Amino acid sequence: MNSTTILFQKHYTGRFINMLRWHQLEDLWETVKAQPHGWYIYFVGEPVPTTPVQDIELNQFIQEIDQLLRQEHDYDYCGIVYADDKETPAMIKIYDPHNLGAVCGSSGTTIPPRWLLTRIPPESIANNAPTPNNRKRWWQQLFSVGNNIV
Repeated sequence: MNSTTILFQKHYTGRFINMLRWHQLEDLWETVKAQPHGWYIYFVGEPVPTTPVQDIELNQFIQEIDQLLRQEHDYDYCGIVYADDKETPAMIKIYDPHNLGAVCGSSGTTIPPRWLLTRIPPESIANNAPTPNNRKRWWQQLFSVGNNIV
């Protein structure tokens, strides 16, 4: 294992803070948008990205994922987005509202996030669950014109 892989794995399995309330998620998005350089967007189950996204792609992703989460996780709380640090995040796990399982692994099976925003070059994350076609279509439509995220 190289040092980047070790750093990624250590960070990925480390401590994360839940964005329990929607306003906490809004604050997190603003923090990310204020320092937009160097972010990778990884759709778990798809090929691992090898280059960070451009600012415009990051902003587009944040806008679209926020809308998707609010529509499909129709609760007065968020609770499905986790960051390693609220003030200076380097990794953000975003769980699929339709595949939450037991995020903490209390059921014996850990459900990986559907999307990962990371400043650390990502490594492949094991995902034994099939990726729903509607998620694949959403992803492909989101970045279909001249983007290098996928």
